[in-house]
Amino acid sequence: MTIDTTDLAARRLDLAGARGFHVPGAGPARRSAISALTRQWLTQVWQDATDSRATEGIALAAVGSLARGDAGPLSDVDLVLLHYGRSLSGEDLRGLADRIWYPVWDAGVRLDHAVRTVNQCRTVASGDLAAAVGLLDLECIAGDAEVVTAARSTVAHDWRANARRRLPQLVEGLKARHARHGDLAQSLEADLKEAHGGLRDMTVLNALAAAWLTDRPHGGVDEAHQVLLDVRDAVHVVTGKGRDRLTREDHDAVAALLGQPDADDMLTTVATAGRTVAFALDGTVRRAGQSQRARALRVGPRRPQLNPLGFGMFEHDGEVVLGPRSTLSTDPLLPLRAAVVAARNNLPIAPTTLANLAGQTPRLEEPWPEIARDLFADLLATGPGLVSVWEGLDQAGLVDRWLPEWAAVRSRPQRSAVHRHTVDRHLIETVVIAGGLVRAVSRADLLLLAALLHDIGKVPGAHDHAATGAPLARAIVTRLGYSAEDVEVVTTLVREHLTLIDLATRRDHQDPGTVGAARDAVGGSREVFDLLVALTEADASAAGPQAWTDWRATLLRQLAEAARTGWEEGSVPQPGKAVTVGAQELQSVAAGEPRVVVRPQGGSYRIDVFDRDRLGLFADTAGLLAAYGLVVRTAILRTIEGVAANEWHVESPSNEPPDEQRIVRGLQRLAQGDRAPLGLLDRRRQFAARPSASAGTGSPGQARALVVPHASQDATVIEVRAQDRPGLLHELGIGFAKAGLSVRSAHIATYAGQTLDTFYVTEFGGRLLSPAKVAQTVAMVIDTCDGTLPSA
Repeated sequence: MTIDTTDLAARRLDLAGARGFHVPGAGPARRSAISALTRQWLTQVWQDATDSRATEGIALAAVGSLARGDAGPLSDVDLVLLHYGRSLSGEDLRGLADRIWYPVWDAGVRLDHAVRTVNQCRTVASGDLAAAVGLLDLECIAGDAEVVTAARSTVAHDWRANARRRLPQLVEGLKARHARHGDLAQSLEADLKEAHGGLRDMTVLNALAAAWLTDRPHGGVDEAHQVLLDVRDAVHVVTGKGRDRLTREDHDAVAALLGQPDADDMLTTVATAGRTVAFALDGTVRRAGQSQRARALRVGPRRPQLNPLGFGMFEHDGEVVLGPRSTLSTDPLLPLRAAVVAARNNLPIAPTTLANLAGQTPRLEEPWPEIARDLFADLLATGPGLVSVWEGLDQAGLVDRWLPEWAAVRSRPQRSAVHRHTVDRHLIETVVIAGGLVRAVSRADLLLLAALLHDIGKVPGAHDHAATGAPLARAIVTRLGYSAEDVEVVTTLVREHLTLIDLATRRDHQDPGTVGAARDAVGGSREVFDLLVALTEADASAAGPQAWTDWRATLLRQLAEAARTGWEEGSVPQPGKAVTVGAQELQSVAAGEPRVVVRPQGGSYRIDVFDRDRLGLFADTAGLLAAYGLVVRTAILRTIEGVAANEWHVESPSNEPPDEQRIVRGLQRLAQGDRAPLGLLDRRRQFAARPSASAGTGSPGQARALVVPHASQDATVIEVRAQDRPGLLHELGIGFAKAGLSVRSAHIATYAGQTLDTFYVTEFGGRLLSPAKVAQTVAMVIDTCDGTLPSA
């Protein structure tokens, strides 16, 4: 009997067109119908090819999309003619194969074919990783089903038995493929199959589960898979070709076929699905690696190895996990603390931990308390580690909890040729780059916050995203609990984030009108101007090489230099309200005993220290607090009639409150020359990386120290900007003491991991520093901050 060679490809397309693309549930039904049609057609081919002869030990099997039941209208057909090697002669086997392959070719379907024995399948799978993954899906189309079962079970057994050896190969293959095809979510012309987050990654997820190393996520991942399959099907119908790339010229037609309002909404849906698959794959690969290592090391029951990271967080097998005593149900700060710890250590948060943080921790009160703002700023300052941690937070729904406005820009495409990322990813990349520019500004936290929000107005329907984003940013920063002045600064930065680059590239820098326009954009504030310059550079750099060329960088620098001419640099904290020392404190200090008062402040602590003023007291106090594991957020140091009245605001990563008497005893021993209380600080320094002096992505480069002229008639005022680290204040204090300088007062502040410290220093006898002494002191401060001087 001769089979009907009607064009199978056309019949599959017709069937796809008859199954509506935007009807709920149509996608799985369409693919099931296409697979059933193809199987039925191939069964008829098999019957005609075998002419009803006995087929014991021979079968026609499928791999790929046909085997999985998710074939698209024009997907390839991947077939294997399987046999035991003894059923037919070689000539008869070749004849049978030809009688199957030629009708498929004649039907207009792309065919990938092979003729193999069961043992050959095993051999091919052992030497070809891609073939092994494909053969795990082997399904019988027609003939002897037992030979297919034998081949599939043999390959699956070998896959599980050799998982330890093959997993590293699989991971390397994934990295190479993803590097070659890019990230599906970040491409305007995504490869729906091969890109990171594409359809082939779903096949890998199933292969990892088949190795019995780990289970794979379901739920949202399966929904994302269906989305990508629907888009792939639409591409086939729109183009009439069995390709997997979603090109620009097909965006509108594919969106219309899928029932999407426009191409941007369609691309947002695709990017979101790709991100979901990519996140699931990355987590599952880590799970598989952990399982493999556990198998290799297991010789009996073993306790998990937990390395403490602070704030109740631990590193376990390359991920951040919650400790056994974490207060999930009572601590709203826990998600922020976990995110900061993870990003600083460039580690992902374990999926189970993310789910617990999102599902069990209470929401932060609004406006946010100061400690929450500080933690959020710390998170934004973590550099490249922020990218993957933010993705995990976003996947878990924590970003929506903190920033509901984020949903409108999530996965939104950018049509501009200069942009290489979706809107939300561009914002995070801008934050990372802005982290390398914080030394040029007085408020690192406001720069990073503006970087995070500068394109928050790129929502559907917005014509001027800067104007649209400004009120959104105002609402967000107000909700985060910033002062009215800080809210105005961030709002200005968002509204004007395109102003400087427009002036730099389109106007004459020498024209006073251009300089005036640049200054007017920030209300005449030099500090806000510096923030806007840094934001402009970070925004352009994050967009891509076309947006930040040497020419554009030069033009922005020239405009900034012209605008800064005549502006004074440096802002000195005001002395503040006059303070007095109470009788109880005076009595204690007169008796030679420091007085320490600790007050809880909702997640942080205020420590008031009263002691006799002496050379090195500032260094000793700062060193002692660091040795006890406390992180200084802000401090105000004053000397009143020979009594040091110092106010320190600290955090305790160990969650243990500061011990007043322990601090008193430590200060007493240090005053007597006993340096033993600082021994813990040396050990803590060993685990704290020194800042790099080289600039780069996310690296702010060398520390800055500048003298603020005319700031005080009684002292020399030095402003310091540097990366914070355990013991830095102690090292600076030691440097001042060794130079014979007295710290008359100091204003210590940490914004987003960067210090903005102002010291009022004098020489012995209260004299102002000489010019030579100023130069030596500035050099000492920079070297200390950059870690080039040995610590005391």
